[in-house]
Amino acid sequence: MPTSNRPGDVLADRYRLVDLLSESGGGRFWRAHDRMLERYVAIHVIAEDDARAPQFMDAARRSATVLDRRILRVLDADHADGMCFVVNEWGWGTSLDVVANNSGPLGPRRAAWVVSEVADSLTTAHAAGVGHGRLNPENVLIDAGGGLHIIGFCIDAALHGVDADGALERDIHDVAGLLYCALTAKWPGRSGSLVAQAPSVHGQVLRPRQVRAGVPRQLDALCEAVLTAQPHERIPSMRAIRDELRDFVGDATGVAQALAASVPRMQADEGEQIVLPPVPEVLPHDSPEAAGMRDVLDTDQPPLDRGTASFTDTGTGALSVSDAAPASAEVDVPTEAGLPIFGDEDDVSWLERRTSPVPPPPPFEEPPERPLFAPTPTDGGPARKPREGATPPTGIRPDDEHWPFGPEAQRGRPATRPRPPAPVALPGGVPGRSWQRLAGVLLVVLLLAVALVVALTLRGGESPEEPSATPSGSSSQAPAPVLEGLSVTVLDPLGTDGGVENDDQAPNAVDGDPATTWSTQGYNDQLGPPPGLKTGVGLVVDLGGSHDVTSVELAFATSPTSATVFAADVPPAQVDDITAIGSGTAENGSLTVTPGEGVSASYLVIWLTALPLDPSDNRYRGQLAEVVVRGR
Repeated sequence: MPTSNRPGDVLADRYRLVDLLSESGGGRFWRAHDRMLERYVAIHVIAEDDARAPQFMDAARRSATVLDRRILRVLDADHADGMCFVVNEWGWGTSLDVVANNSGPLGPRRAAWVVSEVADSLTTAHAAGVGHGRLNPENVLIDAGGGLHIIGFCIDAALHGVDADGALERDIHDVAGLLYCALTAKWPGRSGSLVAQAPSVHGQVLRPRQVRAGVPRQLDALCEAVLTAQPHERIPSMRAIRDELRDFVGDATGVAQALAASVPRMQADEGEQIVLPPVPEVLPHDSPEAAGMRDVLDTDQPPLDRGTASFTDTGTGALSVSDAAPASAEVDVPTEAGLPIFGDEDDVSWLERRTSPVPPPPPFEEPPERPLFAPTPTDGGPARKPREGATPPTGIRPDDEHWPFGPEAQRGRPATRPRPPAPVALPGGVPGRSWQRLAGVLLVVLLLAVALVVALTLRGGESPEEPSATPSGSSSQAPAPVLEGLSVTVLDPLGTDGGVENDDQAPNAVDGDPATTWSTQGYNDQLGPPPGLKTGVGLVVDLGGSHDVTSVELAFATSPTSATVFAADVPPAQVDDITAIGSGTAENGSLTVTPGEGVSASYLVIWLTALPLDPSDNRYRGQLAEVVVRGR
């Protein structure tokens, strides 16, 4: 019976088992510590007499031939202690199944980038004829920087009894499943996974666009081409899938950083926390305490080189350390006591607290004294000189001592500017009041002009001087005639089966009899966006040629029903690439859509976007009774 099967056991005298990560079918997956190289590794272990052991070791040899930066390499494989084990690199990160179950879909661009990175690694492996064999979301890790790691390469398939034959085709199917999972948070792949299974109808997986809204058509078509391919159909190669995804992503600058910000951070993402051991007290080399301390310290460490530091006894039982400082010099040591100082080679010393208080900062310099008032010519200071052309204020003579006019000022001595006189009130009241009155008058005139324009608009643009040319009670233009000879067909581009939207009832919508109706099928959910899978269903109305459409009148047997009218010149197959001319909701059973000027069309699409609830079976169902189109 194998003995190395518990945490703390040492396998092959080298690998100490730390954490049991998973266990299934007699195989165990451990996080272990390589005591030789001082690093963490991943170890898959099975019993040496297990029937899968030969296939297990062969998978390790095949995996070691693939060199890619995203594939965790095989480091060792051997038999020891009755066990057969394979050692891989250890990678920190959050697996894709955790992302799908906790954060939901990644978004189209980030999902395409993740799977393109996986497909790029598998393209390298497939070129060497080696496949993963069991590529599920649990085997794809996203690290804290947004990088990708692929684990369990060849090994996981061997532990689950999956034959190596056909691994390349399974990889292609599983890569498309990874894209499906990243887009919808559902797993459609052949390999087992903890992610919820993708919905299916009659044994066929629904397309991503049928599961979640907003999936781009390019990615939806790629998943459908691989996951729903029949045995006789050719599926894309791994290289073609990689190139298609890279073409969709385009410039990938910043995608990895955005991915890292959106992925939930696991504790493993932070890496192994490093804790420094307690710092021993540094004692004199010949003291009794130091002799006892040397018994506890690691004897493998080289002794301190006394030639690189000087030690000064502080009288407290500790030493003060300085680099090449004389014993009598004052040592200026930082206050972070107990931190190690590493020298050029293996020299180490320890910081100690200061032996003297920190000197106070230098005192602030006193600002120079400045007089409160400028000096006058009488106290020996410079004379004040007015600006050129200035005159003294009223009541001050040019030769006054407070107004520096006179011989001293004329000799060019500087002078201060005189105090300006107080403002004089203008005649007629407060300054600016007349502008306020003028602004008020202009505002009243503007309001009257606006009122006149509104009145003329409400009267149909008629001026008071020109009487209307149309008699009272009659419109200025007769309504357009009703177009005859219309024909209709059902438009259901999002349907899965043909003929389920009651195609035979479609002519009832243009037969002129409101008692006959065209009815949609019954839906358990309202039309999309979510929660429904369909965004709409409708009818294509053939106008029998090009017409200028002035109005479209819709009559519904049940309400409320929301609809949008589209115009087209050729028979449309969908509504994504044609022009909408109006929309609304028929609250009381009728809806009239009036397009703008110049709308010409040969075909109209009556597209139902919201259906009323039928109380007879509690399902959503629309009933269109009549379509009347007016135009010329």
